[in-house]
Amino acid sequence: MPPRLAVKDIAFFERPVTFARPFRFGAVVINATPQAFVCVEIEVEGKGVATGASAEFLVPKWFDKRPHLSPEETVAELRRSLLIAREIYPANSGFETAFGVHAACIGAQVEACAREDIPPLAAAYGPAEIDKAILDALLRCTGANFFDGMAANIAGIDARLSRDLADADVSQFLAGRKRLERVAVRHTVGMDDQVEGEGGVADSRENAGARYFKLKLNGDPVHDAERLIRIGNELATLPYDYRVTLDANEQYADLAVLGALVERLDRDAALRPIASKLLYIEQPMPRDITKASPLGGLARRDFIVDEADDSYDAFPIARALGYRGISSKSCKGLYKSVINATRAAKWSAGGEKCFIAGEDLTCQAGLAVQQDLALGALIGVTHAERNGHHYVDGFGDTPAAEAEAFLAAHPDLYARDGNMIRLTIHDGDLLTGSLTTPGFATSVHPDWSVMSPLAQPATRIPLEKAV
Repeated sequence: MPPRLAVKDIAFFERPVTFARPFRFGAVVINATPQAFVCVEIEVEGKGVATGASAEFLVPKWFDKRPHLSPEETVAELRRSLLIAREIYPANSGFETAFGVHAACIGAQVEACAREDIPPLAAAYGPAEIDKAILDALLRCTGANFFDGMAANIAGIDARLSRDLADADVSQFLAGRKRLERVAVRHTVGMDDQVEGEGGVADSRENAGARYFKLKLNGDPVHDAERLIRIGNELATLPYDYRVTLDANEQYADLAVLGALVERLDRDAALRPIASKLLYIEQPMPRDITKASPLGGLARRDFIVDEADDSYDAFPIARALGYRGISSKSCKGLYKSVINATRAAKWSAGGEKCFIAGEDLTCQAGLAVQQDLALGALIGVTHAERNGHHYVDGFGDTPAAEAEAFLAAHPDLYARDGNMIRLTIHDGDLLTGSLTTPGFATSVHPDWSVMSPLAQPATRIPLEKAV
């Protein structure tokens, strides 16, 4: 039986992070944003008290892209999501499995956030971060590493939130998991990133030797096609093979506009360096339009959903619309990633092409990148978007002593570069060996004593502004 636990205390902190270059995706440009940190104390039945941690950016205008909201208001939503979850999680008295705690709280969380006009994707942020910290504490208390613990289903994950599966589907999937020793980096090319020449997409000092590239789109098929031609011309000069994915971040208005891009990919010879290497297209249309728009003939290309992944039912709904995959992002919930990976494996075993992809929301060096990397290495993600090292200078504003501690504990993941400590990429890959320490992929916790408490949201989103 999985161990049972009770949540005793949840504390939130944050740290400002300044970007080394602007990151433009969708309709937003990020130059800086806070990173949230979660510290959870749990009591494990019969074993005592333990502390766990997690971290994630408070990213503006991704969880909620509604145009009437400012970037600051969308960050306030994420803070509220955390604070609402902090009220709900400890209120469930008694001992329960880690997944049982999540399952008991997620419905109430979504409902409480809806009353403040916070959409489901943002509502899930708070539980996602708390769940990671709870799991870290549970693994530390039992002395288990993430991969062994999850293979034994230490969290007690079952199918109660995914009625299309049986409990045995989940436990059998987890029991068969083996840690991937290497996960390839998929290098992000943001809309403002340089394409040609020194510092461009084919510059090894820029792409760190990546063999996979994630190319952002802006929703204009003519503009996107011309930019992809430029990128393709550069990538064709690489001395090794490569693959690409495209990500529109909901910018394509509808199927007709999306069809114009796919037609160019199918027929324009100048796009062949991209089209012939294309693995999938990610979240092209707004989430509400996605759910009402079967792909039809466009499904000849593989598509995945990301921002439309706002519930445990999202993958089956997307599959019925012609989508073949879905993204794993720890900021959307690690348990949902496991459930969706179970589905992809089950459907693929039945003869369908279904898969789970590894995307990231600028996971930073330290807790965030390690826990997200471990999750992908568990569920079989062989290559994953990794843009934290690209847009932030090393450990950014992390205190030097804390960065040094991560380097000492995880020397296969970080390296010293002059006065900085940075993520280290080995022939285009990240190594996962040091993630096998007891706990959720980290033997180091942040220095809580030098961190600021989570800022209180200045305002709540008024209901009369809902659209």
